[in-house]
Amino acid sequence: MSLGPLLILIILIAVVSLITPAFLKPGNLGNILAQTAVIALVAMGQQLVILTRGVDLSVGSNLALATVIGGLVYQQVDASIAVIMAMLLAGAAVGAVNGVVFVCGRLPHPFIITLATLSICRGLALALAPGHTTMRGMPEAITAIGGGTTFGVPNSFLVVGIFGLLFLILTKAMVCGRWIYAVGGSPNAARSMGIPVKGVLLSTYIISGFCAGAGAVLLAGRTGAASPIYGNLLELDTIAAVIIGGASFLGGRGHLGHALIGAVLIGVIRNALNLLGVDVFFQMIAIGLVIVIAVEADVLRNHLEARARVLQSARVQ
Repeated sequence: MSLGPLLILIILIAVVSLITPAFLKPGNLGNILAQTAVIALVAMGQQLVILTRGVDLSVGSNLALATVIGGLVYQQVDASIAVIMAMLLAGAAVGAVNGVVFVCGRLPHPFIITLATLSICRGLALALAPGHTTMRGMPEAITAIGGGTTFGVPNSFLVVGIFGLLFLILTKAMVCGRWIYAVGGSPNAARSMGIPVKGVLLSTYIISGFCAGAGAVLLAGRTGAASPIYGNLLELDTIAAVIIGGASFLGGRGHLGHALIGAVLIGVIRNALNLLGVDVFFQMIAIGLVIVIAVEADVLRNHLEARARVLQSARVQ
């Protein structure tokens, strides 16, 4: 695991803390973790998709639809388990649709279907929400998960830690996790080795959708509500977190820890700009510039690595 993204995060925290001492206050640090939890959780699912040379643009709308479905279930049944399962299953179902259409429909790139479901899910969320607006109220267990703390640490970020551990086991200790990297590195080579490429691709989109559903649980718990407008531009935040963390759009490369660090980086940048009184519109510009820099760094890194391979092969000859 490269320490580059972590070093950048440490330097950024040091600089921000010097500029605005309020940054290091426990309450503020807790706010950063709580606000970053949803991005971090959904970014983990996005990371798996990007590892396979894909992208899931539907995560934000998927999250909004999941909260609305959870809110509708809560209106009928005051049971935390039922509401949580409704959100998780809704998210996974959208992910399954993305995966099935991409794999079985032989689409040239998942951009097409996930862009379509981005619009479809947002429309469904608005259509299903009573009055096309926010529904107040969530079970106490969900508000405790999304908005509570344990020893000063937001419960939502503890959930992120649990998911992170599960994803670490998946990608490092399980064969199917290594298949994801193999498919992203070279789909044809993976297919020739007997790896079920279609199954691997389908599973990554289902997991990404499931993470969006889990993010819906955290956001609904933190706000105590469900809303069809939740998750706006979440797809950009998660992609930014993954790319800032060092993953490559060319697939086959990226560490789960980097995605989490990328998510925290985004949270730190936004929080610092808020403390400095920077207008929210300029915050959007700043995040956009960070994405551009991260993508250009990825392009430059791939170019340098290709040059290094050519020089190495020339020396061998």
